[in-house]
Amino acid sequence: MSFSRPKRRTYTEDEMYDYAVGALARRMRTVAELKRLMRARIEDADSEYATTLVELVIRRLKDQGYLNDSKYAAYYSSLRRDNQKVGRMRVVTELKTRGVHGSVIDKEVGAAYDGVSDEKQARDYLRKKRLEKPKDQKQVARVFRQLARAGFSTKTIFTILKKWDVDDETLSALETET
Repeated sequence: MSFSRPKRRTYTEDEMYDYAVGALARRMRTVAELKRLMRARIEDADSEYATTLVELVIRRLKDQGYLNDSKYAAYYSSLRRDNQKVGRMRVVTELKTRGVHGSVIDKEVGAAYDGVSDEKQARDYLRKKRLEKPKDQKQVARVFRQLARAGFSTKTIFTILKKWDVDDETLSALETET
């Protein structure tokens, strides 16, 4: 069974506001995500009326405290840090794709990861993913790539691999790969 897309039509400000509040009730969103959702529903989304309507609804939601990118970034950063154990770079990348402004990202992610040891966070991530000390070069490369995808710096990854007594030949091969 497939769901049909809602028909595009002209909305009043109150109708679009109700839709936006419903979307925020389902899940916390950034300003950019909410704008994208609203524009997808409006007929002739490039018109001046549609642009003004979306901006009015966004302003109303911000004034009422329902929409705040800095609170979103702070909450998202702490959630990803504590639950998924991912690194700082991964959180920054994900927030950028969600449309959060760069200065807000720097401030909130910096605050969330302030005082958190990257090495400890990476070890917690490895434990969560049940990754153990690699036995051969292929497993070392796998661990390296997985930690890199999780948003940890190469310095942190090499520190962990050196403590696992990975041979220097394998480490130099990984350095040339990056």
